Amino acid sequence: MDLSGLLSLPAAAVEVTPVAPPWQLLTAAVIGIAIIVVLITWLKVHPFLALMMGAIATGIIAGFEPGKTIVSFTTGFGATMGGVGILIALGAIYGKLLADSGGADRIVDTLVARASARSLPWIMGFIGAIIGLPMFFEVGLVLLVPVIILVARRSGLPLMKIAIPTLAGLSAMHGLVPPHPGPLAAIDILGANLGLTLALGVLVAIPAVIVAGPLFSGLAARWVRVPVPELFVTAEDEGEQQTRRPSFAATLVSILLPVVLMLARAIADIVAPGSTSPAKAVIDFLGTPAIALLIAVIVGFFVLGGGAGFGRAEIAKSVGSSLGPIAGILLIVGAGGGFKQVLVDTGIGDVIAGLIAESGLSILFLAWLVAAVIRVATGSATVATITAAGILQPLTEGLDPAMSALLVLAIGSGSVFLSHVNDAGFWLIKEYFGLSISQTLKSWTVLECLISVVGLIGVLIIGVFV
Repeated sequence: MDLSGLLSLPAAAVEVTPVAPPWQLLTAAVIGIAIIVVLITWLKVHPFLALMMGAIATGIIAGFEPGKTIVSFTTGFGATMGGVGILIALGAIYGKLLADSGGADRIVDTLVARASARSLPWIMGFIGAIIGLPMFFEVGLVLLVPVIILVARRSGLPLMKIAIPTLAGLSAMHGLVPPHPGPLAAIDILGANLGLTLALGVLVAIPAVIVAGPLFSGLAARWVRVPVPELFVTAEDEGEQQTRRPSFAATLVSILLPVVLMLARAIADIVAPGSTSPAKAVIDFLGTPAIALLIAVIVGFFVLGGGAGFGRAEIAKSVGSSLGPIAGILLIVGAGGGFKQVLVDTGIGDVIAGLIAESGLSILFLAWLVAAVIRVATGSATVATITAAGILQPLTEGLDPAMSALLVLAIGSGSVFLSHVNDAGFWLIKEYFGLSISQTLKSWTVLECLISVVGLIGVLIIGVFV
């Protein structure tokens, strides 16, 4: 799927041949990234401000005038918001509607009711992946924590046997599969094909979820022996059970609808490239990411909202409450686009790309390594993805669509590596499940490393055949 008309950034607004030598440009990049890392990790500055200040410092040190640096940053910010921001907003609206309507609960209840004790970890991994497909990690986590605790209590299985597979499904989808902010931003910056990236992302995510989820959960249960938290006794006890919910089939169709539309366009582009037939035009339009997600939201109003008995007021309330929590994410993604544009306009990206090309190492491995280093330093998968994509953007010229998609996935795999104490998700897991820091490192941190490494291996294997 060609995103050039919707998501790709425009040509650099500041066409200036850098007067600084390569060593100065590299120094500017190193200092800029160091500023971002120090501000986020040590001074606890919000990533939006850190990215903005790092971008400005990078441009000035690289020889840009301050005014031109600001123009470059704002150009990248605006272009990113004009494309990726729309998709993030639509995804947030749909995810909130899915949660509020009880559609997510319906999927969970239906699948868990049909699971045996042996298959339960696999079912929970599948649930995590399904819920994680349209929802942000934090939203999915908050939604599924009561389910994890309730299932562990009723099944009698160790908490880690239930929690680890569910978290693996959520995290793998968050790092590898659009419409999550990180993958979307990387697709935008690198000019990758969204439909192809989505298809390959799911292919890479499946073994990552299996290894980091059901397979690792047995070992994690022996490493981390903790009681099930005394939380969320039952929905019935709290009087919060919904009397009406959308059906399982309707909810599943609603979730998969935008995926199917985007994949259909990708397949049509492969089967009939350059076709001008009316059917191809319709498929192209419906499979455009913004249109596919908009259709999912509109269908959700009727399928999810209608299935829950929502009126116009309830649907409006759900939509309105979905946008506030993503304001910070939107600003981070936009600032990442601005930082990337400074790297491009100053010529830093070309210098770094040249050095990478001369290293002789696989571009996919290097993409993973750059993202992993930034992730460990900043604790943010989104910041790691956007920054790494900006650094590697000049290397995408001449890459075929499959390799561009794999480059996005390599970055996404690196972006989830080694979650530790500078990651908000680390503390969410620790507090929700009553773990010590050591127990969180032996469970959640290892899980993230497994997803990252298995994802890289999957990308490298696919890269051999494309």
